[in-house]
Amino acid sequence: MTRRWFADLAWLPGQGVCREVLIEADGDHFTTVTPAAPSAPDAEHLRGLTLPGLANAHSHAFHRALRGTTQADRGTFWTWRERMYEVAGRLDPDSYLALARAVYAEMALAGITCVGEFHYVHHQPGGTPYADPNAMGRALIQAAAEAGLRITLLDTCYLAGGLDTTGVLPLAGPQVRFGDGDGSGWAVRAEAFGPDHRGLLAPHAMAGAAIHSVRAVPPEHMHPVVAWTARHGAPLHIHMSEQRAENEACRAVYGVSPARLLYDEDVLGPRTTVVHATHVGAADLEVLGGSQVFACLCPTTERDLGDGLAPARPLAAAGCTLTLGTDSHAVIDMLEEARGVEYAERLGRRSRGHFTAETLLQAATAAGHTSLGWPDAGQLAPGARADLVTVSLDSLRTAGAPGDLALETAVFAASAADIGTVVIDGRDVVRDGDHLLVPDVPAELARTIRAVLA
Repeated sequence: MTRRWFADLAWLPGQGVCREVLIEADGDHFTTVTPAAPSAPDAEHLRGLTLPGLANAHSHAFHRALRGTTQADRGTFWTWRERMYEVAGRLDPDSYLALARAVYAEMALAGITCVGEFHYVHHQPGGTPYADPNAMGRALIQAAAEAGLRITLLDTCYLAGGLDTTGVLPLAGPQVRFGDGDGSGWAVRAEAFGPDHRGLLAPHAMAGAAIHSVRAVPPEHMHPVVAWTARHGAPLHIHMSEQRAENEACRAVYGVSPARLLYDEDVLGPRTTVVHATHVGAADLEVLGGSQVFACLCPTTERDLGDGLAPARPLAAAGCTLTLGTDSHAVIDMLEEARGVEYAERLGRRSRGHFTAETLLQAATAAGHTSLGWPDAGQLAPGARADLVTVSLDSLRTAGAPGDLALETAVFAASAADIGTVVIDGRDVVRDGDHLLVPDVPAELARTIRAVLA
């Protein structure tokens, strides 16, 4: 299907914000993008600022059920984790499908066109596989389809219950449903998913992999995961150095930092994304940058859990490509995540102006999509996937800003509530702020969250 849009303002690669942009698509890809175009009465009018689709590079969909519930007591990261495990223990394929569909619909309303789902709730409570050992992953893929999003299913190897100075701890309680026995067992189950020669599990779903962390996967079991990703050309993600306690335990047991351990085990490379990387030193930065990894920052989650200020500028300066994620979904707002990167640097360094609005949006768009295995997405350009998002410039948050500062207004003042139109692969998913596939997203969220908290 051929479609045409006429944008008042649009952010174009290498050109910045351009006026009166005619955007045309054939099916799921853009064909032409023409700035300073004559008026096109037959084209759909896009008011405000038009951006490429946003990529949420790190999500745990079921964590959305925790929003608000973990704020009653002060707690720690570790007490938060215990509450998270309780919710994980209650999920089944049907309840997870319903919850994830609502969460992904909330993401679409926030302008997210692709999500990287870091998925480790694989088996039944008690650890017995379902009749289809990938039933939970298939539920997430179906949920994304019903919400209109693309998804990269980052199927996660999770084998141990933690790491302390005594060594590797066994899986316990709800964790037992995460495990596949060993790395080879994980690879057998992942292969049963049946990705095609392009790495696709469905037209909207890319196969990816994750090593949960050095806390959850002993080094000898990382190798089958790395080999699987190499065979399929798949993205590989891992939580790394989110907490100082993780670094201390890793050094106590393995004698090196998490970054060095991953480098020594051939985990790091251009298809690898390290998530958080909050507590890294100079030697770690050299290893990460030299390996050309992506570094996914999740500022709202890192603030919520008290992880620390992510070293965004040192990571970027070392050669890491920054991406963004909403992680625990304390909020789902990629514009908030983008400005959170800059604000963390300002707090840590007590100075302003470390990242431009354009650089932050690059992390939220093209870089994020590439890290998830969709390098043809994330920009308004011929040949790119036909994803676009409009940001209102006349809302309570954005009204009055000069037109030549539209990009800065979007990144540093707008919110998810200012997203009006979302097109994904050439298909309308959100129009005038309403989700077209999930009619009442708040009601769906309330219903599905109550079901898993009951």
